[in-house]
Amino acid sequence: MRIAQIAPLTEAVPPKLYGGTERIVSYITEELVEMGHEVTLFASGDSITKATLAAGSKKALRLDPSVRDANAPLAVMLEQVYRRRHEFDLLHFHLDYLPFSLFSRQSVPFVTTLHGRLDLPELQPVFDTFTQAPVVSISNDQRRPLPQANWAGNIYHGLPEKLLTPRADVTPGYLAFLGRIAPEKRCDRAIEIAIATNTPLKIAAKVDRVDVDYFESKIKPMLAHPLVEFIGEIDETQKPGFLSGAIGLVTPIDWPEPFGLVMIEAMACGTPVIAFRHGSVPEVIDEGVTGFAVDSMAEAIAAVPRLKTLSRDAVRARFEQRFTARRMAEDYVALYERLSNPALKLAAE
Repeated sequence: MRIAQIAPLTEAVPPKLYGGTERIVSYITEELVEMGHEVTLFASGDSITKATLAAGSKKALRLDPSVRDANAPLAVMLEQVYRRRHEFDLLHFHLDYLPFSLFSRQSVPFVTTLHGRLDLPELQPVFDTFTQAPVVSISNDQRRPLPQANWAGNIYHGLPEKLLTPRADVTPGYLAFLGRIAPEKRCDRAIEIAIATNTPLKIAAKVDRVDVDYFESKIKPMLAHPLVEFIGEIDETQKPGFLSGAIGLVTPIDWPEPFGLVMIEAMACGTPVIAFRHGSVPEVIDEGVTGFAVDSMAEAIAAVPRLKTLSRDAVRARFEQRFTARRMAEDYVALYERLSNPALKLAAE
């Protein structure tokens, strides 16, 4: 198939450091190319891909201080996609609802994967208006606030099978927190869990500009505890060692997490997960196999010693069964074929 992947311009594809959506776009794109599809990636000019790159900006906008209006290059890129739309069998967007108006008025099949939270009240009129725009969820829980959306499929994220693998040369000896420092991610809970269980905690996370005040006032004072080590943002090459060296990943979220990529990154390294039972967590964690979903701090604290009872080989095996990029790409191809073939679409309905 001739497929267009349309990514945000905030980060490169793949991102240099943190960036969940752009990372997934990269994994989908590269797997589709490996499967023999003709793929064009619309993304920032510093993206790296085996597909044909159509640059929507010179470089990732987060890393370009000269760009003061991030919507301007995005608007131009959407117009470029529109003008070239007949070159493709299907257009796959990763831009939330932004493509709905323009691309609902043309005939080339398109679909949008929704990567973020959908429980915001301002989204209701959007999906009440664009009832025919096909969308993909990344967990079943993510769909709950928008039953009126035109759900075309639910496809869990996946990682390249050999991207992150267990490191046999490290001995697990600490709890890990990975991702970003934000109120909804509850790094403070991770610190409290570590202190309560007298377990070292290593924090590998970025701090967005919008969260600097929260970090300075709430989290930074807690970093002074001798059990806590703040590493900062890490890249893909550092993750296998960081995660393999962890007894478990602590994900004490306080929001409806649409998927939680860090959980399967840990599983790829054979590292089990303790996560609060919000959003996609019960769908991603296989209870008692890849970790534990908990409902309270008391349960989280009690789960820490249980981490060592889980087989790290079994954690890795379950990752290979459920969360590889190849499985994800195959699911998307099946969806593309259904959306671009009216007979298949009618049969599915």
